Amino acid sequence: MRIAVVGSGAMGSLYGGLLADAGEDVTLIDIWKEHVDAINTRGLKISGASGERLVRVRATTNPAEVGTVDLIMIFVKAYDTRKAAQDALPMVGPETVFLTLQNGLGNVEQIEEVAGKGRVVAGATTHGSTLVGPGEVFHAGKGLTYIGELTGEITERVKRIAETFNRAGIETHISQNIQGIIWKKILINVGINAITAITGLRNGEILLVPEVKEIVRKAVLEAAEVAKAAGITVEMEDPVAEVYKVAELTAKNKSSMLQDVERGRRTEIDAINGAIVRIGKQYGVDTPVNETLVAAVKGIEYASKRS
Repeated sequence: MRIAVVGSGAMGSLYGGLLADAGEDVTLIDIWKEHVDAINTRGLKISGASGERLVRVRATTNPAEVGTVDLIMIFVKAYDTRKAAQDALPMVGPETVFLTLQNGLGNVEQIEEVAGKGRVVAGATTHGSTLVGPGEVFHAGKGLTYIGELTGEITERVKRIAETFNRAGIETHISQNIQGIIWKKILINVGINAITAITGLRNGEILLVPEVKEIVRKAVLEAAEVAKAAGITVEMEDPVAEVYKVAELTAKNKSSMLQDVERGRRTEIDAINGAIVRIGKQYGVDTPVNETLVAAVKGIEYASKRS
């Protein structure tokens, strides 16, 4: 399978590297020239949960030079999704499929607006990865990957993607309720990301401060109410308990949003807690806790720009 990974940071490089190591025809695409040059010169170094390996894989800053591919994986930040899809158009042929495993809500819709309906397969992943430096990623923790058609059908293209991923050691399951899977991840991110970004706490530490833990609970319950109002079936018996469990299992991790704040970068708050606020308004569900979290993160972003 010819695969292009648009946004080859921590997660994009991990997936692209593992697929290339398994023999797939992969091209990594990223705007960070130093990273691209390092991969082309020395190879991509992967360490951590999937073992130590040096993968020879092509990398470029220019999607137009890649040619037509079978699969385009979008791994950019949510706020860059539309541009990434536009940049990927030169690689699109009659049967090309887009796959998004990004954080947040709204990515599928943005890709469809650019590439057309019927081209997008959605998914979610619980793998953890960190970009150590140019040409090097650390696989922080193994997880599962879920993919599925928005219609719930189990199509040949979804089966082919899943088989390709599984051959590469990326455990992948096909879901007939992929929207529910995506929302499950959203509920987890709602309960962890913004709160860690604001407080500077690691994932497990948010459970050690009673007042903070209570805000986690309230934010998650609001998001669960919004999902219910939107008609989404989220397969979580007790969303709050599951978020607490994830925080415990990833206790030493710094959330991606906390890392963004520490580095003075823009966060994905609009696609996570902000999406809960927007969709809540559509369905008449009040989301005061999530509104406050969005405001606090926006304030931190503004202060970072000012300095």
